[in-house]
Amino acid sequence: MTGPEQSTSPFEVDGQRVVWRGGGETLVVEAWGPSSVRVRATLKGEILDTEWALLPPEPVLGEVTVDGTVATLVNGDLHVVLRHSEEVAEVLGHHRFRCAVSFHKPDGTLLFRELDPGGSLALQARRLRGHLGGDLEVTAAFEADRDEKLYGMGMYQQHVLDLKGSTLELAHRNSQATVPFVMSSAGYGFLWHNPAVGRATFAANRTEWFASTSDQLDYWVTAGGTPAAICAAYADATGHAPVMPERGLGFWQCKLRYASQQELLDVAAAHTGRGLPLDVIVADFFHWPQMGDFRFDPDFWPEPRAMVAELADRGTDLMVSVWPQIAYASENYADLARQNMLVRAERGMDVHMSFEGPSAFLDVTDPAARRWLWDVCRRNYHDLGVRTFWLDEAEPEYGVYDYDNYRYHLGSGSKVGNIYPQMFARAFFDGQQASGQDDVVNLVRCAWAGSQRYGALVWSGDIHSTFEDLRRQITAGIHMGVAGIPWFTTDIGGFHGGDGEDPAFHELLVRWFQFGTFSPVMRLHGDRKPYQLITGPDGSRRLRSGGPNELWSFGEEIYEILAAHVHLRERLRPYTRRLMAEAHTAGQPVMRGMFHEFPGDPVAWDLDDQYMYGGDVLVAPVLEPGATSREVYLPRGSRWLDVHTGAQHDGGRRVSVPTSLERIPVFLRDGCADDVVAAFLT
Repeated sequence: MTGPEQSTSPFEVDGQRVVWRGGGETLVVEAWGPSSVRVRATLKGEILDTEWALLPPEPVLGEVTVDGTVATLVNGDLHVVLRHSEEVAEVLGHHRFRCAVSFHKPDGTLLFRELDPGGSLALQARRLRGHLGGDLEVTAAFEADRDEKLYGMGMYQQHVLDLKGSTLELAHRNSQATVPFVMSSAGYGFLWHNPAVGRATFAANRTEWFASTSDQLDYWVTAGGTPAAICAAYADATGHAPVMPERGLGFWQCKLRYASQQELLDVAAAHTGRGLPLDVIVADFFHWPQMGDFRFDPDFWPEPRAMVAELADRGTDLMVSVWPQIAYASENYADLARQNMLVRAERGMDVHMSFEGPSAFLDVTDPAARRWLWDVCRRNYHDLGVRTFWLDEAEPEYGVYDYDNYRYHLGSGSKVGNIYPQMFARAFFDGQQASGQDDVVNLVRCAWAGSQRYGALVWSGDIHSTFEDLRRQITAGIHMGVAGIPWFTTDIGGFHGGDGEDPAFHELLVRWFQFGTFSPVMRLHGDRKPYQLITGPDGSRRLRSGGPNELWSFGEEIYEILAAHVHLRERLRPYTRRLMAEAHTAGQPVMRGMFHEFPGDPVAWDLDDQYMYGGDVLVAPVLEPGATSREVYLPRGSRWLDVHTGAQHDGGRRVSVPTSLERIPVFLRDGCADDVVAAFLT
C-alpha cells in the first residue's frame, strides 16, 4: 500500500500569481500593477476578490520562478521572495508549515520582510485566528527598519510628521480619518486593504497591522525610487482624483450657519459688491425642517431655485450641507426603517446620535440606500441647480464610538465600518454623474482609501481655534496627500471656540487665513462667538447660528489683510489649476511634504512646520502668537526667491524671516513659471 502522491513543489503558479497552502492557510501573492503586488491569505477557504479600494490592475510583464522551496515574483522594481519551510515540531508532534514573504529591490536590497519566527519563540508573521461564527482576527507583522521614516495613514490630530514610533487607531472619528496607506523613506508604499476597525503600530521592534474581525488578510505593496513615483503608483491602484472643477480653485465662504435665504444672498451681494472673488457660498446644516428630510425649510428658504440662479449670476455656486442621519421625527424615517436602509444598533436602544433629537444613520453601504439618497437629493437640490454638496458627519459620528454596536448591509461595524465615508462620497458622485454632471467636487468630513476617485474634498473636522490646532493641520495635510487624498482643506480659523470680538482670535484667524491661501481649497468656516439665536415664524426655537464670519466681520485692519490674500489666491488660480491637473493625471499631492520634492536632502524628511504648495511654492506658516520672525529651511539643490523682499538665497541653509501680521514666509523655487512670480509681484 502506498501513501498519497507527494507534490513536486509547495507552490502553484498561474501566470503572475503564486499560491501556497499549508496548515490550513492559503496564501496568494500576485502582481497588481507596475512594480506592485497584492498579498492575501485566509484559513480553510478560498481567497476573496474584494474591491474595497483597489481597482482591477493594468497588465504587467511580471514573472514567477520556482527553485525548490523558493518562489520569486519579479515585477518591475519589486521582487517578492516566498520561502517554504516545514518541520516536525517536537512540542507539537506533527508537521508545521510556513511560508515567509520578503520584499526586495531589483539589486536584492531588502525593502522589508515578515517577522521572523524567532526560533523557540514560534512567532507568527501572519496570524489568522478564528472567531466563533467564522470570521478571523487578522494580524500581519513585519520586521522593523529602525532608520526608515514613515508618512501617510490619513488624518490624525497630532503634530507628528514621521510616524515611526506611532500607534494609530484604524477607525474614524470626528476630525480623524483613517486612510491606511503608508509610504516609507526606504522606497516602498503599503496599503492595508481592509476596512475593519483595528490598529497599526510602527514600533522600533516591529511593524504590525491588526484587524479585529475580517474574512482574510489583504494588503498591497509598491516599490518606487521617489515619493512622487510611489504616490503615482498608489493613485493608479486606487483611483485618481477627478479634474478639479473651476469653482474649487478660488475662495469659499461659510459660517455656522446662514439661517435664511435672504441672509445668505445679502452676504453674497456684500462680498461681490466689495470686489471680492467668491466661488462658493454655503447653506450649512439645519436648513431643513427635520434632519433626514433632505430639503429646504420653506419658512426660511422660500425660493431656492431663484436663490441658486441669483448666485450663479454673480459667478458663485451654492454648496448645500447633507447629513446622513435620519431623525426619528423625519418624514423619511419610517419608510427607510421599513426597507432596512438604516444602520442598526446591535444592542440597546437603536439611537445612534441625539443632536437636535434622536436619529439613526443611513446605511450607505447598501446600494439601494445610496440610490435612495441621491434620488431625494436630486429632486430637492440638484434639480434646483445645486451641484456642490457638503457631506458632513461622514465618519459616521456616533454619539458613542462603540464600533461593534452597529451593523451595516456589508457586515458588522467592526468588520467594514471604515468603508462608510467612501460609500457616502460614492452615493453622490455616482448620482451626479448619472444626472449628467461631470464636474464633481463635494466636501466630506472623512475619507478612506479610494475616496479620492469619488470627488472627495476632505476637511479636517471640528477642530479648535488654537495655534496648536493650526500647527496640526500642516502635518494632517501632508499625510493626507501621501495617503492619496490630494483635495484637502480646513476650517480657516478653526471650528470651536473662536470669538469674533477677541483680538487674540483675530491674529489666529489671519495666520490661518494665510495658511488657507496655500491650501488645496481655501475655505473660511467656524462656529464663532457671540452666538445668534434663531426662531421660526411662530416663535419656535430653531438651531442657533454662530457669530459673523465674513472677511469684514473683524475690523478694517483685519479685513484689508484677508482681502489681499483672497486676491492673491485668485492670481494664483492658473498655478492651482496646474497642481490640480497633476493630482488628476499623475496622482501627486497638492500640499506636499518637503521630502516629496527634495528626497535627496536629509533635512527635508523632518520638516514638520513648512511645506510645498505644489512643486514651486515653499510656505512656512506662522504658528506662534506674537511672532515677529521665524526660521525657514531652504532645501539644497535650488535657489529660492523671497516673494516679499526679492532676495535670492542658495538652498541647503536656514534663514530667519520677518513675519509681520500681513505676511508669512513664502519662497519661490528657481525655474518656476512666470505667472507664479507675477502673482506675488502684482
